[in-house]
Order: sequence, then C-alpha cells, then structure tokens
Amino acid sequence: MLIVVAVGYGAVSFVETNVEYTNFQTALTTHKKVQVKGEWIKEKASSFDPAKAEFTFFMKDENGTETKVIYDGAKPNNFELANSIVIKGRYRDDCFYASEILTKCPSKYEADDKTVKESL
Repeated sequence: MLIVVAVGYGAVSFVETNVEYTNFQTALTTHKKVQVKGEWIKEKASSFDPAKAEFTFFMKDENGTETKVIYDGAKPNNFELANSIVIKGRYRDDCFYASEILTKCPSKYEADDKTVKESL
C-alpha cells in the first residue's frame, strides 16, 4: 500500500513540475499550468500592491501578443535588467496569473557592440 501511495505521489509531482512552454493564445484556451516566454512592456504601467502582495505588469510573448500579468509576490530584484522573462501560471479572467517569474539578464561576460568594434 505504501508503495502505491509513493508512486502516485511521484507521478503527481512529476506532472506538476513538467510545465510546457506555450504562448498567451494557447494559454488562454488551456486550463493547465504553462510557461510563457517574452518580454516586459516597460512603456505600460506596472505596480506592486502591498495589501495583496501582488506585482502587476504587462508582457509581450514571442508572437507579439500583449497580456496583463498578475504575480503573487513582489517584483524580482533584477526585473528591470532582464532582456527576457519566463512566467509560469494560468490564464483566467483576461489576465495571466503567474506563480513564478524567471528572468534572463544579459551576461556580464558578454562584450557590448562598442567594445567588440574597438577591438577589431
């Protein structure tokens, strides 16, 4: 009996961690937790509501679809530096509710264009 419970728990845990990448259009039609890659739209309003502990911002996916994102938590420290972000969560009520934000920032080891041109 204990083995059956352990196998069941392992299967559920695997399904929860195995989250597929998609875009906002597909996220809108599915009821599963998904990951969407894109970029923060800096020109649109973003805010943090301390009473609800929610960070709200707008994001554009790789297809150019813009969506309001509500994140359950504070804005990540390196959010402004990110050149792309991945959000995990579900779409509902015309918003994407993110449970996790992953940021991809430029590497400090990558040279900028000016440095590369000067070295040539």
